[in-house]
Amino acid sequence: MEKLRLSAEQKKELLRTVRATIERKLELADPIPMPGLNDEIFGQKFGLFVTLTIEDNLRGCIGYVEGVKPIREAVQEMSVQAAFHDPRFYPLTAKEYPGLSVEISILYPVEEVANLEDIAVGRDGLILEKGYRRGLLLPQVATEYGWDRTRFLNETCRKAGLEPFAWENGAKVYKFEAEVFNETDTGLK
Repeated sequence: MEKLRLSAEQKKELLRTVRATIERKLELADPIPMPGLNDEIFGQKFGLFVTLTIEDNLRGCIGYVEGVKPIREAVQEMSVQAAFHDPRFYPLTAKEYPGLSVEISILYPVEEVANLEDIAVGRDGLILEKGYRRGLLLPQVATEYGWDRTRFLNETCRKAGLEPFAWENGAKVYKFEAEVFNETDTGLK
């Protein structure tokens, strides 16, 4: 599958959509206008995650691993899920909203890893599964924490609820690339 070629303005539209969606759900007075997302590119189906932070601390992160819905639908749905339904957090409040920062990750197709040396920290996200357990970490997580490949694999095991080094003991490892952008990168914040 070919990678998306989002323009700076298209990235801003997606980020504004996250904000507009959350503002409407919070029933804030005078919410920002909802972007139309009319460009043809927004009709394509890609995996998509919305990550919310407050003061550089995770506040919600949920998404689709695969392209099950067009981007224009997935971004709105995942905005609501990340803000109000991430089981790790209480629902976002209007009081917290002003400190919120938004990041979007558009995922490219997942592929099974045959050789662990093929995993590039900073480029690849990981999915690790064994039995009914499955964990996913986006590519930027390893970079943010300064992890090497082994630590990244072990932290993905932990996310799946598995013991460290499960990737050496029968767990399947998958990788994917993502286009990641946020409000700071695009000049919105």
